[in-house]
Amino acid sequence: MSATPSAPFFKRLTPGRWAAVAWGAGIVFTALLRISVPGQEGPDVMPGFVILRWDGLLMLAVATLLTLRGGALLARRPTAALHYLLVASVIASTPLGVTEIPFAQYLAVDVALYAIAAARPRREAWRALLLAVGLIFVYLAVRLLSGWSAGTTSGLAVALTALVAWLLGRSESQAREYAEQSRAQAAEQAVTAERLRIAREMHDTVAHSIGIVALQAGAARRVIDTQPEGARQALAEIETASRETLAGLRRMLGTLRTEDQAYATFADRTEEAFRTEEVSRTADASCTADASCTEDASRKETLTETATQARAEAASGLAALGRLAEATGAAGVRVAVRRVGAPRPLPPDIDLSAFRLVQESVTNVVRHSGADTCTVTVDHRDPEAVAVTVEDLGPTPGSERERPGGGSGYGLAGMRERVALLHGEFTAGPRPGGGFRVTARLPLPTGATTR
Repeated sequence: MSATPSAPFFKRLTPGRWAAVAWGAGIVFTALLRISVPGQEGPDVMPGFVILRWDGLLMLAVATLLTLRGGALLARRPTAALHYLLVASVIASTPLGVTEIPFAQYLAVDVALYAIAAARPRREAWRALLLAVGLIFVYLAVRLLSGWSAGTTSGLAVALTALVAWLLGRSESQAREYAEQSRAQAAEQAVTAERLRIAREMHDTVAHSIGIVALQAGAARRVIDTQPEGARQALAEIETASRETLAGLRRMLGTLRTEDQAYATFADRTEEAFRTEEVSRTADASCTADASCTEDASRKETLTETATQARAEAASGLAALGRLAEATGAAGVRVAVRRVGAPRPLPPDIDLSAFRLVQESVTNVVRHSGADTCTVTVDHRDPEAVAVTVEDLGPTPGSERERPGGGSGYGLAGMRERVALLHGEFTAGPRPGGGFRVTARLPLPTGATTR
């Protein structure tokens, strides 16, 4: 697996530290405004008398301590942190001899407003904005009511910068909420798509089973008088197909809901199976009453072979892992299939689901891993379950394979949903030594009929 890139520097700093940086920048800017810098005949702002005394310096020190305290609380108690920062801005403005709270002394408050608007609920964000803007107007009103001059336009400019910081924070919050909703919706769609895929597979299996039942019933009817043993065998096939289909339906349809299209697929395939049986019945009716037993047995054998072929097409399951490995090898990834324990027949839905899990996992290796090999392990040792594991070692240094990419990115959600429907266990994550591992354990239903 590729290394995870480190977060940008501005994201590695907490909002509280950014507030402290903003406060320090404001102090530096305030000092630069009050001294002569190259290119100017004199300072832009004459320093207040109080700031040059010990009490003025003490006020700045107290304001700095309050700012640091507020920055420390910003992540855990943002409202209390904002209170500290607002008090610090008022205290720091007092010895400057200004008529409003300067922009430089409100920089830390702007950072706090941005952080609160971006990370906190809407109501709390609105309270923070009203508190920050309200303080500016209260400060101006106190000066006016006291008969002092007030920098109204400058105060409005500071309030405007606070509003802009708050709006930027709300914009980020809304963008994050939209991204989370999009991810949740995409994951839900992936789960729904997987459920519909499972439903289609189940209906295909049911349709094929009904076709088998129809064909075997027709064969039994033809030979019941001349070949009782053949009729008994056909009836046994009907019983087997019916039991395994019912077992699969009981496991799946209790929790799975499907759309009309899946039912339509089931109906179409069922109708086709019965049409096939009806054609065979019509052909049989055209035979003479004294047809030989050899001809009846030959017809039964042909129908039995057709039923067997239909069953093989219905669900190849884990038996198709060899073909999957060949196809994946053509894509540039060697797949080693390893079987642990004695292979045994599995119920159709379990067998097909295990194959789908391996197929999706191997596809993820081809698309996203960059590895050139992966291992598929099918474990039959547990008599009550079958376990499949797909793992890769990640890209080889210096010879990383090109990744085609693509896909919805929610294959794991679909696999997890498939396993959950079968009451199994699913894990997926990075391997300790590099690479990725997907493991699924599918329990075998007690008393289920295997094919």
